[in-house]
Amino acid sequence: MKLFIDSGNIKDIETLAAIGIIDGVTTNPTLLSKEPGDYRDNLKKICQIVKGPVSGEVTATDFAGMMREGHDIAHIDSYMVVKVPLTRDGIKACKALSGEGIRVNVTLCFSAAQALLAAKAGASYISPFVGRLDDVATNGMELVREIVEIYDNYEFPTEVLVASCRHPIHIVEAARMGADICTCPPAVIDQLFNHPLTAIGLEKFLKDWEKAHEAVKA
Repeated sequence: MKLFIDSGNIKDIETLAAIGIIDGVTTNPTLLSKEPGDYRDNLKKICQIVKGPVSGEVTATDFAGMMREGHDIAHIDSYMVVKVPLTRDGIKACKALSGEGIRVNVTLCFSAAQALLAAKAGASYISPFVGRLDDVATNGMELVREIVEIYDNYEFPTEVLVASCRHPIHIVEAARMGADICTCPPAVIDQLFNHPLTAIGLEKFLKDWEKAHEAVKA
């Protein structure tokens, strides 16, 4: 399963990309609005850092506006992916942009029926928001399971990009279900490294090694 960073912060992206585990980045207007500078320049820098898919989202809500902004985003860099909302105009824009060879990430997906529409419109990625479903007492991971099953049934090439991941359990469950990608905030990716037994084990190994060397010196 591929791992994307959900962030617009260049420093955070550089830090995680340097480890060698990051496959791409997702952004949205909220994330980009928090960063200084022109968002186009920032997206270009992010593309150069990760050298993988980077989603930039349109802010228009009408078809013509989405097409205009989609072309603008796609021209930033060859790694750019145009993100559109799962609305009627968003699906229409997805079909048109995909027909031009532009990769599209359909976002704000909250049902399997919506995911089916995105796949039929030629989306490269579908982004079910699992954390936000959990927030309203709905099992977000069950939605991922349904989408994976439907896409497998009909061999849709659309990749399932699990979004709004709140903790490592979301990531592990998505991987077990066969989702293609998880996109996570830097803090959640950092949590993947942590386990108390790892820290305890490392501490013990180092202490034992130090004792052995002291015994040799004595």
